[in-house]
Amino acid sequence: MPAACPGGAMIEWSQIDELEAEMGDSFPEIVALFLEEASAIVARLERIDPHDAAALATDLHALKGAALNLGLTDFAALCARGEKNAEAGQTGAIALPALIACFHDSCTALQEGLSRGAA
Repeated sequence: MPAACPGGAMIEWSQIDELEAEMGDSFPEIVALFLEEASAIVARLERIDPHDAAALATDLHALKGAALNLGLTDFAALCARGEKNAEAGQTGAIALPALIACFHDSCTALQEGLSRGAA
C-alpha cells in the first residue's frame, strides 16, 4: 500500500467546478469551512488512541465525506480504506501518518490550484 497520496494529491477539479457553480459566491466560505473542520478532525487523529476503532471510524467517515465533496479523491480513498479497517477492528492496518500527510498534501494542492484558477 502506498505511504501517502498515491501519485500525489489527486483532485477531481470537475467536482470543484460543480461545487463552485452550485455555491456561487459562498464557494470560498465552503472551502474555508472544510479546511477548518477537517483540520480539527485531523488534529484529533494526531492525538487519538490508535486502538479506538469507533472513534477512528467516525472521524475517518467524516473526513471521507468532506473530501469527496471537494474532489479530494486520493485522500477520500485513504479515509474510506481506514474507515473500513476501523469498522473491522483492524486499527493496526490504518496508516495514520500517511493519511495525515495526504490530508496536508491535498489541502496544499487544493489551495494552490484555486489560487491559480484551476477550478
